[in-house]
Amino acid sequence: MTIPRVPSTPWTKAFVAAALLFGLGAGLDPVRCALAQPDDYAAARRRMVEQQLKGAGRDINDSRVLQAMAEVPRHEFVPRQLREYAYNDNALPIGLGQTISQPYIVAFMTEQLDPKPTDKVLEIGTGSGYQAAVLSKLVAEVYTIEIVEPLGQRARADLQRLGYGNVHVRIGDGYRGWPEAAPFDAIIVTSAAREVPQPLIDQLKDGGRMIAPLGPSYRQDLYLLKKQGGKLERRAVLPVRFVPMTGEALEGAGP
Repeated sequence: MTIPRVPSTPWTKAFVAAALLFGLGAGLDPVRCALAQPDDYAAARRRMVEQQLKGAGRDINDSRVLQAMAEVPRHEFVPRQLREYAYNDNALPIGLGQTISQPYIVAFMTEQLDPKPTDKVLEIGTGSGYQAAVLSKLVAEVYTIEIVEPLGQRARADLQRLGYGNVHVRIGDGYRGWPEAAPFDAIIVTSAAREVPQPLIDQLKDGGRMIAPLGPSYRQDLYLLKKQGGKLERRAVLPVRFVPMTGEALEGAGP
């Protein structure tokens, strides 16, 4: 769901543009990281963790997060024609103008959220379902909302097929959250708003954590927020560029 402004290469940008506009071309020469066999994908995930999350100056240190990233099959959440690129460190198109975030961003946001085994987590912006699948390995329950109906239906089917039974998918506007399942120990937002929607603040437990991109459509910062005494303490942790939150947030967030 992101086009993050983190270390990238001209090739990465060119590849994503080509994939979006023309599909994969024979002239592209990415790191060939996966073939058709399950063991090959497992090896690709291990390389992804070692080279993209732990190596090259990257700073993902939580062993539980690294293990979840090594286990969740990202290739199952991307279009079939892009599967061999699933473990490269770039966003990929998933249709309807949306993308699956690059692995580093998923790992970074997950680690910053500091998920606990007993947590109940709300995700705003299901997208492909990959982020929810990673979280499902780390917490008790994941509630995730997707406003684009075809994406939500596909993510729900994929998550069920792959056995992520503690993930609950709702199709609708994430601006209002999921009040009947609240309060949540943590909330992760994967689309950008200028400010945190008040319903999400209300549904976060006191002492709870939230991570969300905030700012205008052309540039945001990823904020780590903690609720204390009904108010949010916030700290910017990374410059990013996410797709904008739509629905009520786009309309001005009326009451």
